[in-house]
Amino acid sequence: MQRMIRATLSLLNLFSFNLIAFGAEPAKVQDTVDVPREDVVAHDPVLIKEADTYYLFTTGPGVSVWSSSDMDNWTMLDPVFDATPDWAMKVVPGFRGHMWAPDISYHDGRYLLYYSVSTFGSNDSCIGMASNVTLDPSNPDFEWKDHGVVVRSEPGLQDWNAIDPNLVFDEGGQPFLAFGSFWSGLKLAPLNESLDRVEESAAPIAIASRRMTLEVPAPGEAPVLQKGNDAIEGPFIYRKGDYYYLFASVDYCCRGKDSTYKMVYGRSKKIEGPYLDRDGQSMLEGGGTLLKEGNERWHGLGHNGVSEIDGQEYAVFHGYDGETEKGLPKLLVEPLSWTEDGWPELE
Repeated sequence: MQRMIRATLSLLNLFSFNLIAFGAEPAKVQDTVDVPREDVVAHDPVLIKEADTYYLFTTGPGVSVWSSSDMDNWTMLDPVFDATPDWAMKVVPGFRGHMWAPDISYHDGRYLLYYSVSTFGSNDSCIGMASNVTLDPSNPDFEWKDHGVVVRSEPGLQDWNAIDPNLVFDEGGQPFLAFGSFWSGLKLAPLNESLDRVEESAAPIAIASRRMTLEVPAPGEAPVLQKGNDAIEGPFIYRKGDYYYLFASVDYCCRGKDSTYKMVYGRSKKIEGPYLDRDGQSMLEGGGTLLKEGNERWHGLGHNGVSEIDGQEYAVFHGYDGETEKGLPKLLVEPLSWTEDGWPELE
């Protein structure tokens, strides 16, 4: 019963996103050049800078890419993949090239892009990885090299979902991949030295969960959901000072103006957790301090990453724009500040 409820919620959630992503309403843009930030249609955005150019990667066919010289006006570039990798369609039946929730970082001379391959309403999913020595398409060395499957989840074998990746290193330099959406929650797994495979000998570590529970009904009565649900996804771990900060998105995205998405966080002195919110509640037990939620215009805010660029930290996320007919997901970038006792804040 519980698994069926989770699967149904996930299916509705992802089906709604499909309608938004491929709906008839166009973005309010002039072609795809010099698009004002408030008109950039973007879901699950991540941001990085190379030289004098900002690059934005988002959910989209082949992973969508934008560039900007000032973060205010954006130009769409060719996607990372002009053709879907053969392995993706073979490993995940039903996948058709729309890649979700990318993660971009720079390490040891390479840009590393992790991306999600999945199907609607299922944890039949993979995280893949591609690398490039530059993000500048005019550079003669520009070439995305795909490295295949990093980690896989399969229905009936895992109670977690291998999507929404985020690369992070601990204080000793050990690489980890955070990931997860719905099901049993967010996970953390060590990576190999090449950063292209999860270590098979180590089981993923649970770092956050909102898994719903069912109240045991009296004979003849229907089961009743207890407080909470399992809608948590999009982990992003950011190390600052003595702490690792786990950001996540809870409640429901992908429903346009009906979205209830919001961003929460906790922190830990160990990368494996436990991650506690400002009230001391563990994120494994449904905890998480609110970072930001929607308002009259933005109906649901979420899937945030943190980018440090030229000494300034930014939260990068999307919100569903109430000034569009269907509540299109738009790019939002805000400076991230910190309290004296080390907690993140947005205005």
